[in-house]
Amino acid sequence: MLAPKPAASVATEDPVRVTLKSWFGFDSFRPGQEAVVRDALAGRDVLAIMPTGGGKSLCFQLPALLRPGVMIVVSPLIALMQDQVRLLRDSGISASFLNSSLSAREAGETSAALLRGEYKLLYLAPERLLMPEFLQGFLPRLREAQGISGFTIDEAHCVSEWGHDFRPEYRQMHILRAHFPEIPVFAFTATATGRVRDDIAAQLGLRETACHVASFNRPNLHYEVRPKTDKSYAELLARVRGRSGANNGSGIVYCLSRKRVDELAGKLAADGVRALPYHAGLDAETRRSNQDAFIRDDVQVIVATIAFGMGINKPDVRWVVHYDLPKTMEGYYQEAGRAGRDGEPADCLLYFGVGDIRTAEFLIAQKIDPSSGEPMAAEQRLARQQLRKVLDYAQSLECRRVIQLRYFGEEYRAPCAACDNCKNPRPVEDWTLEARQFLSAVARLAQRGQRYGAAYVIDLLRGAETQKIIDRGHQQLSVYGIGKQRSQDEWRQLVRALLHQGIVDETEDAYPVLRLNVASLEVMKAQRQVLLAPQPKPNRSARSRDEAPTLATGAEALFERLRALRKQLADQQGVPPYVVFNDVSLRQMAESQPVDEAAFMTISGVGGRKLAQYGAVFTAAIRSYRGELGLPA
Repeated sequence: MLAPKPAASVATEDPVRVTLKSWFGFDSFRPGQEAVVRDALAGRDVLAIMPTGGGKSLCFQLPALLRPGVMIVVSPLIALMQDQVRLLRDSGISASFLNSSLSAREAGETSAALLRGEYKLLYLAPERLLMPEFLQGFLPRLREAQGISGFTIDEAHCVSEWGHDFRPEYRQMHILRAHFPEIPVFAFTATATGRVRDDIAAQLGLRETACHVASFNRPNLHYEVRPKTDKSYAELLARVRGRSGANNGSGIVYCLSRKRVDELAGKLAADGVRALPYHAGLDAETRRSNQDAFIRDDVQVIVATIAFGMGINKPDVRWVVHYDLPKTMEGYYQEAGRAGRDGEPADCLLYFGVGDIRTAEFLIAQKIDPSSGEPMAAEQRLARQQLRKVLDYAQSLECRRVIQLRYFGEEYRAPCAACDNCKNPRPVEDWTLEARQFLSAVARLAQRGQRYGAAYVIDLLRGAETQKIIDRGHQQLSVYGIGKQRSQDEWRQLVRALLHQGIVDETEDAYPVLRLNVASLEVMKAQRQVLLAPQPKPNRSARSRDEAPTLATGAEALFERLRALRKQLADQQGVPPYVVFNDVSLRQMAESQPVDEAAFMTISGVGGRKLAQYGAVFTAAIRSYRGELGLPA
């Protein structure tokens, strides 16, 4: 490691904070980081759940510098570990990786360097770790030669079969405890429900675990749901172009199908937008090339399926658009959370249409056991439950944050002032009459000892002449046909609202049926009102968030000049622009305009190595800009 220039402003009696500034360029920790770092330094087993953008990597990288030995970091993707190593090396921190991208000679050289003590962090995949020659051969030699400071399991949700990116190889990580019982294990992930957290701790064999669960709230993100109409593409194009047709920052558009991805990417490109597709139908080289072009700012927009997921470490994504309905709330949180990882304001927009529901239900119905040809009841039931959570989010009048955070077991007090429901509440309509009609139909069927799902009850209310209704004589019921005034989609919307508001229950069987509860009786006795928001229409009078966060006029011009300089330097080094500096650092430079080393060291993200590498060229650019304006330089 190169020795960084000491930070005079940091109290020397605290080596943790000295290291934080000297190597990472930060004067203070983000919320939740310091407690995790202190526990890791104390050698405790740690389970840390920190949201995307919360700085979880620093929580094991900083202890790696201060604890004796080498930190072993298990990471699920080659691209992810390569990116982490690239960022560390640019800050002067000695790190490397062992994976299939290396030749046998390169892997041998890296292993030898590790035994000589030339690296403080080693990244590798679980498959490599589990190889007998590595687990039982190399690691004991490394422990003897240099020591092992800890085992870090990154993206630890992959350990759990209840997690959204389950990796069977991760399930065997408990073997570390058997071979190296004295070495602490640090598990990190961005999202995990209580059930997943318990499973991670059990599978890894964590002992007296220091569990840290940071807030899942991302205050810099603005959430919005808009109706999907024939004008949605025009809205998307306006968002991409931003103010006065200018580039509105990098963005991701998520679609459900490969076909939609190709069509939308092609349409954006035809309209002059630098956009590329990404999905599993493309060959590996094309996916890698398109991803690299996006990360290096050679293209502005990536249009992708959920295949564009874990390991995308681009901090300056200014917006994420879901052009189709996501499958799960956890998936939506992860995908939308790829916006604004640098802490700067960013937008998350979900387009929602009734057709999305039909598509989702069709896909659920396709979950068939290939051996028997029968429906996979458990998988279908889980998928329906997950879909309902997403529909609750899309159609609810509640604060979007309240719904998201409730999903992860966290309470939040509305309003958030950063979602459409809080900033521009939708008007509501009184649907108490229709709710009473629906609940009465459920009650009439229950009186006969019969229970049905929502679809059957809706057919009954709308007077459908189906064979099932006729065979069962239900056309004789008083509720038959009393709901003809509402469309099938309107009744479905009401049912989802009743379930979301807890006014009716639904079993979790393979074929779920409805049940009345106390709240149902309150509505039927006219003791409770049911309010429903109609499908929203585009609100063109509301404040638009289609523009990127802006600086003062003068600072904005300097920011763009510094962005161009950053891109030039990054291209020369063959690295993504954010490796040089992220947008937060550039904005601080544009605002405070440091012209000497002392002032430049006050910028967030500037440590000793960054100062040595980039201080002269950036301060020269700032002095030149000020000189053009006749300002003292």
